[in-house]
Amino acid sequence: MRIGIPAESRAAEARVAGTPETVKKLIALKQTVLVQHGAGAGAHIPDDAYANAGAMLVDAGEAYNADMVLKVRTPTDDELRRMKRGTVLVGMLDPYDVDQLARIRAAGLPSFALELMPRTTRAQSMDVLSSQANIAGYKAVLLAASLYPRFMPTLMTAAGTVKAARVLILGAGVAGLQAIATAKRLGAVIEASDVRPAVKEQIESLGAKFLDVPFETDDERDAGQGSGGYARPMPASWLARQAALVHERARLADIVITTALIPGRPAPTLIPADTLDAMKPGSVLVDLAAGRGPEIDGRRGGNCPLTEPDAVVTRHGVQIAGHTNLPAMVAADASALYARNVLDFVKLIIGPEGQLNIDTSDDIIAATLIGHEQSMQKTA
Repeated sequence: MRIGIPAESRAAEARVAGTPETVKKLIALKQTVLVQHGAGAGAHIPDDAYANAGAMLVDAGEAYNADMVLKVRTPTDDELRRMKRGTVLVGMLDPYDVDQLARIRAAGLPSFALELMPRTTRAQSMDVLSSQANIAGYKAVLLAASLYPRFMPTLMTAAGTVKAARVLILGAGVAGLQAIATAKRLGAVIEASDVRPAVKEQIESLGAKFLDVPFETDDERDAGQGSGGYARPMPASWLARQAALVHERARLADIVITTALIPGRPAPTLIPADTLDAMKPGSVLVDLAAGRGPEIDGRRGGNCPLTEPDAVVTRHGVQIAGHTNLPAMVAADASALYARNVLDFVKLIIGPEGQLNIDTSDDIIAATLIGHEQSMQKTA
């Protein structure tokens, strides 16, 4: 097959879906790899590195005119028009956007949305959400440190002692746990909260204090177990108690990092306007759910309704960072990890002779398939 790796065209997207390392391995699987000129520029990968790995350097039209196209972000309308019907599309395709899903289906593209990867041991090496969230959690802390007008660690100097920054992290999934670890390395005092009691041990093992909101009913306890490795919406009774605790701890914090996302649903509001108003002047909020919160007056915030996507704004004396693509700010490593995730997935749909071989009885393939099922070749 001919596998195309085009340059990403969406604003501020610096990642690329293949690296010289993964190109070599695709060629070893008897594939011809077509890389668009400049595709790796944002990740500091020169064209020569791809050529030396065995790829053919082509223009955008040829990269899209392939049997399989590997992408980071879901295609634009122009990119969809460049692909022929039947082209296999692999990438982060935003499968919960029903309009975008309809456009992909209308284009006749058998497609695999890697965000739908099951949270199973077998699928770990293909879990793009985890690999990219890990980077987002790391970068969120560095961004907060750059915005915070004081030091992060305790410093004892001849001029006096500077107290460590107090950091509150809401949500202890992959991004939240990495944020805890990074903030700890920088010397902060950290508190963290999550709806799932099972993460308490992980939070504490990284050096943070767990903010516990006890369950009072069976419904609360069941919801707190999560589903498929993700948090579930919690009952209103528990959310009210959590909101009161978060309000009190945010009021004392210097930096708040929110990471709460629920697949297919608007991000929950964790820092409402009254909590933001109670925070210290000069404090910082980094909202990893920016652009995914409930729609208010035609605009989507994040875990805070005052977050503005892809902007840093000051509200009630608090700096709010709403960057929607933190992994792209660490594009070299983000691309390396993402490309390995993609490679391991592509291996599932390539047969021993290098042919396309899609087995829809495979749980990983079935979970991620969003394109035209009738165009799939089901194998035993």
